[in-house]
Amino acid sequence: CLLMLAPVVAAGMAGLRVDFSILLEPLGFAKVLEWVFAIFAFATCGGFQGETTLLVSCKGVVNKTVTAAFAYPFRLNTVEFSAPDPQGCGGTWTDVRLVGNFSSSAQFFVALAALMFPYCIAALVVYMRYNHVYQQNNKFPLTDMIISVLTTFLWLVSTFVWAKALADIKMSTGASIISGIESCKAPGTTCSFVSVTSMGILNVSVVFGLLNMLLWGGNVWLIYKDAKLYNQWNRISESP
Repeated sequence: CLLMLAPVVAAGMAGLRVDFSILLEPLGFAKVLEWVFAIFAFATCGGFQGETTLLVSCKGVVNKTVTAAFAYPFRLNTVEFSAPDPQGCGGTWTDVRLVGNFSSSAQFFVALAALMFPYCIAALVVYMRYNHVYQQNNKFPLTDMIISVLTTFLWLVSTFVWAKALADIKMSTGASIISGIESCKAPGTTCSFVSVTSMGILNVSVVFGLLNMLLWGGNVWLIYKDAKLYNQWNRISESP
């Protein structure tokens, strides 16, 4: 944000005007979409809450429901199943936790989405109030394009890292967890998988990550064309 705003503010406050028509042009409209899609990526991942439910029968307990509630940032190894009864199935039930810590992948994805909020707002302020300065000074479009290239790469990395983590989260909270629970292997104890909260909203977060990547990638070309960097590059290449 500072890279975009500081040089413009230094250029002076004279002749300021807000041009909302820029929002209808490809460069401004793309920035609005990037801002909106970043919000959706943030909300669909960072606001998730769910639980895994098992049905347990053991000493003195018949078909008791036990649950493990989990949420962003998905530190599953800290999530514990509730005990089937206060006596712990006659002493055969020990603390049972989910497996895996996926916080780094989830937080990387959410942090990138959160950082896009102020940058998109700053860019829109530059487009609407300082567009004449933006167009006249090649440093601003060039800085904007470099940031867009970097952001495209970060969205690519964070989305694929988060998609892999999401696949592992589904494995760690699905029916396959029963085989790894030692308490369920105790004599006289049976466990069956009941359900896990639908993670469709997390699938949507991956889709928004991909859309953000495509938007920022397309934004590089829009900046290149709108700021007339294309013509300047041609003149440079044609010069002796």
